[in-house]
Amino acid sequence: MIALVVVLFILFFLRIPIAYALGITSLLGLLLSGTDLVVIAQKSFSGIDSFTLIAVPLFVLAGEIMTVGGISKRLVNFAELLVGHLPAGLALVAVLACTFFSAISGSAIADAAAIGGILIPAMIAQGYDKRFASTLVASASTIGPVIPPSIPLILYGVMANVSIGDLFLGGVVPGILMALALCVYVLFIGKKLGIKGREKMASPKEMMTGLKDAFLALLLPIIIIGGFRTGVFTATESGVVAVIYAIVIGAFVYKELNFKKIWDAVLESALTSAAILFVIANATLFTWLLSYEDIPDQLGNLVKGISDEPWVILLLINIILLIAGTFIDTISALTIFTPLFLPLALAIGVDPVHFGVILTVNLTIGMITPPLGVCLFVTSAIAKVNLAQMIRPLLPKLFILLAVLGLVTYWPDITLFLPHLLDGK
Repeated sequence: MIALVVVLFILFFLRIPIAYALGITSLLGLLLSGTDLVVIAQKSFSGIDSFTLIAVPLFVLAGEIMTVGGISKRLVNFAELLVGHLPAGLALVAVLACTFFSAISGSAIADAAAIGGILIPAMIAQGYDKRFASTLVASASTIGPVIPPSIPLILYGVMANVSIGDLFLGGVVPGILMALALCVYVLFIGKKLGIKGREKMASPKEMMTGLKDAFLALLLPIIIIGGFRTGVFTATESGVVAVIYAIVIGAFVYKELNFKKIWDAVLESALTSAAILFVIANATLFTWLLSYEDIPDQLGNLVKGISDEPWVILLLINIILLIAGTFIDTISALTIFTPLFLPLALAIGVDPVHFGVILTVNLTIGMITPPLGVCLFVTSAIAKVNLAQMIRPLLPKLFILLAVLGLVTYWPDITLFLPHLLDGK
């Protein structure tokens, strides 16, 4: 039955849509094993019959509303006031703005589109190489699914039966570390090439005005995490809070949200959510089939046959995920590899919260690696630059993110510090 995994990857390479490839492979496996096909309906439905999963379309909708509600513009303005005067100031603004927006959207693609749409043209107009500008925003957008609220972490929490509140806390420090690493790189490049920022540092009055304008947007992740930790609301209910909060801020505070924009956001989020849930339904059937045929144990024995050292096993898992992430989207890869690798990770003593963040950081890096690299497609379209021309400028940023992945993988306290601190451990 390991041949099923091979068939699945062949279908991926043939550019069959992920959800359909999972469905075809599952059907083939069920036919070969003589299993009653009624299991297709049972398992596909059970995969999405989860109260917690309702949080996914809710957070997608909240992100869409915030994107069109004037929030991204205010976050960019505040970031510019903070770091715009430093060397390569506008590039630093791009990283910082992506980080701020990550704490609102939870989506790398939303980050790349919203922040890139504002800052890539501005960077090009200021003389930045368009390839540098587009790859920087694409790289910074990978912070989106790591810092809470995060759709991949919600999905992992449901699949692995792990506290989503702990996962959200676990993603905070790794996400900030990704941002800091990219900022250090930008500062180095700025000083090396003599790229100047704005003429002078923003005054305290300007800072306070910018903070006041962006404060309500920046408050959302604090409300969500605080509500989780205090038990005021669940993961699903936090999605409702995020949607209502986004509508109130966009319509009544910033006054940039109208009924048409809300309706467009609802339609767009419905399409996105339907695609995600269709993938989850088919992936649930596929992972059930793998478990039914004892594939995770076979895979675990195969990996342990290479080495039983935890650091080597984690290295192998990361390599496999990085390769898979080059042509499988994050949601699909998460639903496929969580049931395959989680038992192995638990067997070598890896905390499930730590492993969920490793998975998320690893697979979001895949969003900037060709041939799938969806964030690269977004930013290349904005910058009007050929994707092939972006590969070389991307490499330094990719290596930086891989270094952060190594730290997150082999230094568990980076992930577990906040969950343990708030749990009193």
